[in-house]
Amino acid sequence: MDRDSHSEDTLSTMVLENVKNKLIHAFRVTTESRGGQRESDCNIRSISIGRSHQANEELRRAQIDGALTWLRSELLEMRTQDLQLAQTLLGLNTEIQRLRRESFGGLEVQGDDQQ
Repeated sequence: MDRDSHSEDTLSTMVLENVKNKLIHAFRVTTESRGGQRESDCNIRSISIGRSHQANEELRRAQIDGALTWLRSELLEMRTQDLQLAQTLLGLNTEIQRLRRESFGGLEVQGDDQQ
């Protein structure tokens, strides 16, 4: 469980950093576009609404990126578990075959898979 919580903490940190960087970028662009220019109140409101929409879009994309990152992490974990299970099953099969050979004194057993 400790490994899972560590993975979740790492993933959460990555997602939050991604959101933070995108929001900083969105606000930086807003500040740079306003620097040195005087616009009417109507234009400023229009830009503010556009930037708010842009920030919302960036946040939505960051959430999607976070979800995709989580899915990738889960799929990798499932692949690792699948490989471990396959190795366990192969080991069990080998052990069963060995025990069969020992119990019948090296005689071939009917239904014995020789793979």
